[in-house]
Amino acid sequence: MTSTPHIYVSGLAFVPTDTTICNDGAKLFQKLLKVEKGRSNRWPALPDTLRGHSREIFGVSYSPDGRYIASASRDETIRIWDAESGVTIGEPLKGHTDSVNCITYSPDGHHIASGSDDKTIRIWDAMTGAAVGEPLEGHTGHIRRIAYSPDNRHIASVSVDKTVRIWDAKIGAAVGDPLEGHTTYIFGIAYSPDGLHIASGSHDCTIRIWDAKTGAAVGVPLVGHESAIVGVAYSPDGRHIASGSRDGTIRIWDAITGAAVGELLTGQADSIQTIAYSPDGRSIASSSVGTVQIWDAKTGVAVGKPLEGRTGHHIHYIAYSPDGYRIVGCQGLGIHIWDTKTGVAIGEPPEEHIGWINSIAYSPDGLHIASGSDDKTIRIWDAKIGAAVGRPLKGHEGAINGVAYSPDGRHIASGSLDGTIRIWDAITGAAVGELLTGHADSIQTIAYSPDGRNIASGSYDRTIRIWNTITWAAVGEPLEGHTGPIYSIAYSPDGRHIASGSWDETVRIWDVKTGAGVGEPLKRHADCILSIAYSPEGRHIASGSRDGTIQIWDAKAGAAVGEPLKGHTDWICSIAYSPDGLHIASGSRDSTIRIWDANTRAAVGEPPKGLKGYIESVTYSPDGRHIASGSTDGTIRIWNSTTLQSDLWMDAGAVDLSPDSHGWVHHPDGGLWFWVPEDCRDGLICPTMLTIPTNGRYRGVKIDLKEFSFGLSWTDIKKTDP
Repeated sequence: MTSTPHIYVSGLAFVPTDTTICNDGAKLFQKLLKVEKGRSNRWPALPDTLRGHSREIFGVSYSPDGRYIASASRDETIRIWDAESGVTIGEPLKGHTDSVNCITYSPDGHHIASGSDDKTIRIWDAMTGAAVGEPLEGHTGHIRRIAYSPDNRHIASVSVDKTVRIWDAKIGAAVGDPLEGHTTYIFGIAYSPDGLHIASGSHDCTIRIWDAKTGAAVGVPLVGHESAIVGVAYSPDGRHIASGSRDGTIRIWDAITGAAVGELLTGQADSIQTIAYSPDGRSIASSSVGTVQIWDAKTGVAVGKPLEGRTGHHIHYIAYSPDGYRIVGCQGLGIHIWDTKTGVAIGEPPEEHIGWINSIAYSPDGLHIASGSDDKTIRIWDAKIGAAVGRPLKGHEGAINGVAYSPDGRHIASGSLDGTIRIWDAITGAAVGELLTGHADSIQTIAYSPDGRNIASGSYDRTIRIWNTITWAAVGEPLEGHTGPIYSIAYSPDGRHIASGSWDETVRIWDVKTGAGVGEPLKRHADCILSIAYSPEGRHIASGSRDGTIQIWDAKAGAAVGEPLKGHTDWICSIAYSPDGLHIASGSRDSTIRIWDANTRAAVGEPPKGLKGYIESVTYSPDGRHIASGSTDGTIRIWNSTTLQSDLWMDAGAVDLSPDSHGWVHHPDGGLWFWVPEDCRDGLICPTMLTIPTNGRYRGVKIDLKEFSFGLSWTDIKKTDP
């Protein structure tokens, strides 16, 4: 079972079907394992956003030959990407113990240097990813930016400790004393092309030039910006220095005299995050909130329209490709690449959400699922095949915290972090009616009344508001009584009452007609309540809490029914009753979904294993046969509601098909059995009936091993010539 040829040939089973490799392999080999579901039909195109880091990305750098991109993230890792395919190369580089803020390739491409909040600089072998030597230690504050000298011999770094340091890149030792002169944090650093000088830009609104050999200050500080300087760059000929500031401007300076050159470059709508010269020196690129602008370096005029990223999110760092045809930038959890000639993002737009999925809802006919995400969009999906229906619904300026279908299925309501409610045509995706405003803070939850005439919204402002769906006007006064933000609301089946769960650890019941509280607040949870649901007949209310328990309440008496349901090991983010009222589904931050018997309050079966991310939302299909879950991993999964298992799962008995960290599945008798590509591994560990998006890395994968030859019989896979 450890025969090398058979191990590598096993990977042919996962090759996309519409490829030459697949077609040629099918002619040459037999008795391979079969991928019945989850196999792609083509190689992935370069996505317009490269994703892999689990937290915000702060730095990117092209390799000198343009073949690779390195990225640095708050998740304490560095990743290397193929610049053409967008595929990650090897495992993440680990060693830093805090956020990695900056990264750069050495000019010869042999090494990568990174700077971190852990106050160290690390050097890595660019080919193997191995750490080179010990961390460079000396700064007493977070390291913001680093730069290699043109001859590869030195690294310069700047820190919130107000100093510039120079290091011997070969032996890892500090060269001379720290360069001092700035009066506060330093954010920008650049070597002159001849390596003789270093420029630094600081929060003190000045730029300083230093002699790279002696460490002495050269001339007087360059003054002109009105706010912190966050980026500096030398022109390729060394004659000029460009600086970008949080005052939203770019200035160009004579590198020898220190005099300002030309007019102030203005036009970006927000603070500058970083700047870069093009390799030919003709252009300067600057990043800001959601955009990158290219400027003519000689005239200072903006060239074309801004390159667009995600609206409202800082593009922390940008870099030109060595040929100048592309710009790479990091924003949030993703990396964007733009064509500098056309100004268009390169690659295919993602089908999936690019942020946490906070809320999902089935359409009343069960044919569609709507999802709301941190990426400020609502998407509609075909619940049977998982395909996206139409384009994302855009309009909110903040994360989507709640979505709900109208009872007739014609509309979708969404509530957002921006404090507004929007109504959308469920067929066309067009906005309907007026924007609903009135809450003083973010909308956390939203629900339609059973008759569809009203919408209720719960807010961080501690109130519930009711809105008329014909006039879009607020109905009556806000429902007030909670002493903390409201995270979940639900209408009773007869529409006469609303139940709400709050940060104040209570459940409240409200009379919809009068707006008055009904009875006393329901108290039993030991932490805030994140989800609330009425049973279908209206007799009970279930509440899920950050204390990890579910409590069932008598909706009329306001009393707790039995003991809390326990089993989750972290916050319960979402609960839902089955349409027949016999079961309750729950999703948790412990990355599991559980089903409970609503009468006995006992757990039903075991939760599925292998899920990634927090389960933020669960809901039953209208016929009760399926459960859909939305997660922080950006996926929606659909499960068999009886077993939480999948029709995709092969009949493998007790065999563990979980790949190891390198993608190898081990045979129960020992040895390597077969290899699984990275984009299929998670779907094999935890297959569902359907995972949305269907082409994502978490899609369900089903394999058939009945005819797979392995071990001493591996040579049987080679077809004999006729």
